[in-house]
Amino acid sequence: MFKLTSLNLNGIRSATTKGLEAWLAKTAPDCICVQEVKAQAADVQGKFEQLDGMTGYFHFAEKKGYSGVGVYTRQEPSAVIVGHNSPEFDSEGRYVELRFDTLSAKRSIISCYFPSGSSGEERQQAKFRFLAELYPHLQALKAEREFVLCGDVNIAHQEIDLKNFKGNKKNSGFLPEERAWMTQLLSEAGLVDVYRQLQPTTTDAAYTWWSNRGQAYAKNVGWRLDYHLATPALAALARTESIYKDEKFSDHAPITIEYDWAV
Repeated sequence: MFKLTSLNLNGIRSATTKGLEAWLAKTAPDCICVQEVKAQAADVQGKFEQLDGMTGYFHFAEKKGYSGVGVYTRQEPSAVIVGHNSPEFDSEGRYVELRFDTLSAKRSIISCYFPSGSSGEERQQAKFRFLAELYPHLQALKAEREFVLCGDVNIAHQEIDLKNFKGNKKNSGFLPEERAWMTQLLSEAGLVDVYRQLQPTTTDAAYTWWSNRGQAYAKNVGWRLDYHLATPALAALARTESIYKDEKFSDHAPITIEYDWAV
């Protein structure tokens, strides 16, 4: 089994002070995709280049303390792709792809951090531009290789993916346009929401993010924003899923899926 975890760190320095490394040592994933590293190369060097024996590969944002993604893996990749050829968004550190190619298979693991539009209309429009760019990129990638994209998508796809769906229909993360984009990705583009494949009707237990305001975490007023999005052949190999909530490393919970493959 191949154990693949995704976690928005909300800062790698912060998450590691809250017990992340001990949890990784206990759970021993084969690979973990991280988002919102909020660090630059100099911050990582000598400190966070490895976690629990896994080597990290990163796409850092140019802006300090902002965004940034990474993939930690126990096996050396055959290639590392940083960014998705976006003139606007590659400077924000949102996409890193590790390729594990053999003579018989082409397989990628991607860590991706979608923009949030919650700060205002300007960033919401940027989010729409990001979605418009990423869609054909993933379509083209699917035509040439199998992949799993792990990440904070910043979209709750269905009403069962957030607690207060009625009150959030005009809010970023649950806008009709965002949800339609996700529907199109899962239907026309043919990717699979792996968690929903395994847990098609789960509601409260599916949440992976909670606002820091009020008692959202204590009352489980959450959103499902973190995904494994896979090509059908890899999604068919998914066997178990878990969202870990016993400890709080950030405002997101890690989501782990075990796949019946060996890298």
